[in-house]
Parts: sequence; C-alpha cells; structure tokens
Amino acid sequence: MSAVNIRELARAEVRALPLYAATDAADCTIDVSNTLNLWGAPPAAQRALADAPAAALARYPAVYAGPLRSAVLRYAGLEGADGVGVVTGCGSDDVLDSAMRAFGAPGDRLAFSAPTFSMIPVFARLNRLEPVAIPLTAGYDVDAERLVEIGAKITYLCTPNNPTATALSRAAVEYVAAHAAGIVLIDEAYAEFAPETFVDLAARYERVIVTRTFSKAFGLAGLRVGYGIGGRDAAGMVERARGPYKVNAMAERAALAALDESPDALGWVRAHAALAVENRERLAEALRAMGFASLPSAANFVFVSSAHAVALARRMRERGVRVGALAGLPRDLEALAASNGEALRIGVGPWEMMQRVLHVLEESS
Repeated sequence: MSAVNIRELARAEVRALPLYAATDAADCTIDVSNTLNLWGAPPAAQRALADAPAAALARYPAVYAGPLRSAVLRYAGLEGADGVGVVTGCGSDDVLDSAMRAFGAPGDRLAFSAPTFSMIPVFARLNRLEPVAIPLTAGYDVDAERLVEIGAKITYLCTPNNPTATALSRAAVEYVAAHAAGIVLIDEAYAEFAPETFVDLAARYERVIVTRTFSKAFGLAGLRVGYGIGGRDAAGMVERARGPYKVNAMAERAALAALDESPDALGWVRAHAALAVENRERLAEALRAMGFASLPSAANFVFVSSAHAVALARRMRERGVRVGALAGLPRDLEALAASNGEALRIGVGPWEMMQRVLHVLEESS
C-alpha cells in the first residue's frame, strides 16, 4: 500500500493558511482582548436556555431558522418591507463566508479596506477569490471611489470597523452601494454601539447584504448565531450556499428570547449597549490623560496605536490582564506608521473592570 502525503492532497489555499490564533485567558483575572459583552447575556436568553425541554436536544433545529428570521426583521424595522429577506448562520462570519461562496467564482476579486476584519482575506482565499485591499483614508473612512473602480464581484465594508473601531461615513457607504459592480457586504457586527446603521440600504439596493451578530451587544458569543439582511433573491442565494441546520436549536431559542421587547431581553441589551458607549468615552478620556491616543470609537472597544503595543500587552498579561495586541497592521495611516503597525485593542465593560485595566496599563508602561 503506497504512502499518502496528506499535505499534498490538501488544497494549496488551505495549506497556506495558519490556524486562527484564539486567546487563552485561563491565566488572567480580566480578559478584555475580545470585543464581547463583558456584562454577560440577557436574563431572558439565559432563562430560555435553562427552561429548554430535553426533546429540544434530540431533534434537529428549524431547517433555515424561520422564526428567528421573522424576529430579526422586526428588530431591524423591516417587517413587511417589500422584497427583503434574511439568512442566518453560525455567527455572522458564516454568513460572510457563505456569501462569498454564493457569488464569487474562482479568480473573482473581493475588494475591501485595510485594516479590517482579519478573516475577510482568509475567507476570500479559501473561496479561491482574489482579495484586493485599499487603504482607509486619513480620516479612517473607506476610499469609496477607489473601491468601486476595482470592479470587484464582491465589495466588503465594515462599520464600525474592526479593528480600528471607527465608523464609516454615510456618503461613502451609499456611494459604494449605488455604484459597485457586484455584491456589497456591509458588516455591522457592532451596530448596537454605533451612532447610525446602514440596514436601510438592504431594502434600497438589491446588491447589498448587511450582516450582524448576536455575539457582541447580545452577549451570546458562545452560541455562535448571526444573520444577514438583503434582497430576498440575494439572501436566498446565500442560504443555498450556507446549507440547512446551521443555527442550532439552543442558539435559536436564546436569540429569539433576547429579541423580545421586554426589560430583561431587548431592554437589557439596549441598556448595556448604552452603558458600554458611556464607559467607552470615559476609557478614551482616561487613556488620553495617560498619554495614549485612541481613535474615535463607534464600537464597544477602543483602538490605541502604540509602537510598544505587543510588549505592553505581554507585561499586562503577566499582571493578570489580557488586552488585544495587534501587529503587522498596514502603515498607510499616520497613526499606524508612527507605531510601526502595532496597536492595542481594549474591550469595554463595567467601569470597575476598566479601572483595573487602566491601573495595570499604567504599571506596565
């Protein structure tokens, strides 16, 4: 029997990709490295999981999460909107990956602004697309005309942007939505913390798909559930590429409970999103007082460029606090050029937690 070289059998795109470097906070008392809801999950969602019947575990979930899709449209203010559809997935990144698979053929281009969500070029390459990066403008907006000029089959926008936390302008986003050659994916994972959202464009432009997640403001990251809103035909194509049963029964149950218009569901989510915004501004002010400049944030985290970011994060971890350390970022922007492409990403949570983060940052500087 001849030997088999498994690496040679694997696709070249897969061999070239490293595994995702997930953070391990087991040795930390405080972890603000991920952009999650640091207050937890809505009581209504927790109760829905605790009260789930045993039979729910033994049965398949809804094939395409029909009840959740209807609840999402109500939440987005698009219930009854003509021609609008919803596709759900195992996190919004699953929806983004499925959209690339649905609309991109091998060799097609995917245009995006850099820096942005690190998985976008990864998903593009796995789907045999050519990722084309265009630097953000000096004001941390997308260069809309340059993105459109690429003529890409798929254009990706992220607002508020990860990792910079900055919001894109309505003018730039609408320009791309109106003039792009193909599908426009607008990633709104942090919509609940932003001054404005763009889900209305999904009802105005057939090419637009807006993706969101229950992992951030809704505090359900452990359940991995997200969705995309777009034209009914566009959402239907993504659903075909996504496949059935992608949202498990417990995730759908919790997400539905969290979308209820009650104080311990959506009321809780909105109250804690507002608290995150309040603490975000307090954190940014405190950082400035310490000599750290953060970019204007519209998300539930702050982005601090520093030439010593990686070393700072290591020293903070030794003191029991984990923050996000970013390196190798594009240096087209002034702040990143000055920091040699290094930055800290600090999630926002209860103020007592933020005080501890600030204290350890000062000790580590």
